[in-house]
Amino acid sequence: MADILILAVLAAVVGLILRGMIRDKKAGKSSCGGNCGDCGLCKFEVPLQRRREYQKNR
Repeated sequence: MADILILAVLAAVVGLILRGMIRDKKAGKSSCGGNCGDCGLCKFEVPLQRRREYQKNR
């Protein structure tokens, strides 16, 4: 019985996390600042224009 309760709580937490991630994506929020020169996580190069806009707004 306790296993089912723990599984239900875990499923609810994962569901809430996914819901928040989906809402953030739809709202255009991102953890990427667009400055690939300082980021070791970026796998794709950001277009030059976007990098210049980022540096101007900094």
